[in-house]
Amino acid sequence: MPLLGVNVDHIATVRQARRATYPDPLDGAKAAVAAGACQITVHLREDRRHIQDHDVLRIKKSVASRLNLEMAVAEEIVLFALKVRPWQVTLVPERRQEVTTEGGLDLIKGRRRLREVIPRFRAKKILVSLFIDPDPAQVAVAKTLGADAVEFNTGAYAEARTKRGASVELAKLKRGVAQAVGLGLTCHAGHGLTLSNVGPVAAIPGIGELNIGHALVSRALMVGFGEAVREMRQAIGDGAR
Repeated sequence: MPLLGVNVDHIATVRQARRATYPDPLDGAKAAVAAGACQITVHLREDRRHIQDHDVLRIKKSVASRLNLEMAVAEEIVLFALKVRPWQVTLVPERRQEVTTEGGLDLIKGRRRLREVIPRFRAKKILVSLFIDPDPAQVAVAKTLGADAVEFNTGAYAEARTKRGASVELAKLKRGVAQAVGLGLTCHAGHGLTLSNVGPVAAIPGIGELNIGHALVSRALMVGFGEAVREMRQAIGDGAR
């Protein structure tokens, strides 16, 4: 059964809509861990549209769980991450105009910068995961860059309009995971996963961790955060059986 990493970014999105002090992502992180989450994921964006620096620091200090920091490779964010020393960094592409992450990193175009950054994290004993699409060329480059893990972008699968389309995207994910495992990379997955579509992804042999955020925060509005996390863990377990 893959472990569940809970992304609390969109608790901060609600807070930042009013520039208030609530709701607090730290409260969501604590509730998620109490309900069985294996780690807390936050994305500190360059534009600070949701998670703020102090959120990362407080969660790192106060939550008894692993911290996975999603981030671009902008030098300001890299220096912050090296100071905070999360359990893991997940390097992602980032555009100011995007509503949410639109696709995986292009490791081929970005390999020069990644070769500079990844060793700096490894020197601090911070695990490095690369958020990529399930493309064979990208998986191969991930290994040469010295990453510990890849997180496969499940967005195309989650957004497929038909069962056939979803099946095609699921097959790409399966092939990507098999290739990554064969190269000795740890495999994660995430983006757009919900209670209704997580099962087939959870069933892919070799995926050890799923990172889910928006669907959990949305569901929590109806049933509470702890219950939303418990429901998702149950869905992951059912899919993995």
